[in-house]
Amino acid sequence: MTKRLLLALFGLLLVVALIGGIKALQIRKMIAQGSQFVPPPETVTTAVAETAAWGASLRAVGSLDAVQGVTVSAEVSGKIVAIGFEAGQTVAKGAMLLQLDTSTEMAQLPGAEAETALAKNNLERFTTLLEQKIISKAEYDAAVAGYRLALSQADNLRAVIAKKTVRAPFAGRLGIRQVNLGQILREGDSIVSLQAPDPLFVNFQLPQGDLPQLQVGLPVQVSVDGAAGKAFEARITAINPEVDLATRNVRIQGTLSNPQGLLRPGMFASVSVVLPGQSEVLVIPATAVLYAPYSDSVFVVEPKEPGKVDSGQVLRQQFVRIERKRGDFVALASGLKAGETVASTGVFKLRNGQDVVVDNTLAPEFQLAPRPEDN
Repeated sequence: MTKRLLLALFGLLLVVALIGGIKALQIRKMIAQGSQFVPPPETVTTAVAETAAWGASLRAVGSLDAVQGVTVSAEVSGKIVAIGFEAGQTVAKGAMLLQLDTSTEMAQLPGAEAETALAKNNLERFTTLLEQKIISKAEYDAAVAGYRLALSQADNLRAVIAKKTVRAPFAGRLGIRQVNLGQILREGDSIVSLQAPDPLFVNFQLPQGDLPQLQVGLPVQVSVDGAAGKAFEARITAINPEVDLATRNVRIQGTLSNPQGLLRPGMFASVSVVLPGQSEVLVIPATAVLYAPYSDSVFVVEPKEPGKVDSGQVLRQQFVRIERKRGDFVALASGLKAGETVASTGVFKLRNGQDVVVDNTLAPEFQLAPRPEDN
């Protein structure tokens, strides 16, 4: 019985050893195949680093403000008896916006005018009597003062009546109505916002180090979200004479026309001040740059063996320093030379030393002033 058990155990160990040997051979074969495996080359699109003449510019963010904009308010208190506008309406200068109750003043005005007429007649009589030396100079002065007092009281009533008719101080577009018919307004209560849409101010700030390059009249390119990629031309019209103590920035104001009303006061704007003169820069597509916190880089496409065109192509990661951006391109301050070829798309999936095949049939068209389609 013991002999049979030993034979069975020996047979089991022999089977396990045989299976382990077979698996070991299979693993060694797989390791050998893996060490000899060469991944297929990656297909890339390319672009050539070229020199171009770019005008220098200063970029900033800003906001649009109306050259003429105000919240129309009540000058005097009173009850609203008529509203002469609709929200969002465009009005001309002097258009009646709101009428307050003037019944009290209108009732008092005839009496004030009658007192003025009486005081005027008395003054004319006293003038004749003074010439005839029948009255004293003091009595004449009292008549002059009485006439002026009566006149001022009548003028005061007319002024109150005029102020109770609220009119547009300039032509523009009205906002949302903030009052209702029959409402009692207090002095200073808001009625409606009135903004002149054309022209507009664009206000932005630049560092104090840029002051020597700035001057009134320089062109400014303005772009805003929601304007279908359209760029608007402005001009610098004012430079603040003082620098902000907290930020060390200087406030700049430009003026731009807005005849079609595409822009609205309060909009956020991207601003680029175009400086005079041009400089030679080395440009590549912006999509060719692999952006990273430590440093930006590109992948240079070059032959595996220098001097042999048919030796295949390989990637070499090259760190670069970006100077500025314009449209679909970036200008490099260092890292590349003119004529070098770089991978232009899909750089996030590439690696240093990777074999590649160039296929530019589907390469995108890069532009300095792209205009995205409104899809």
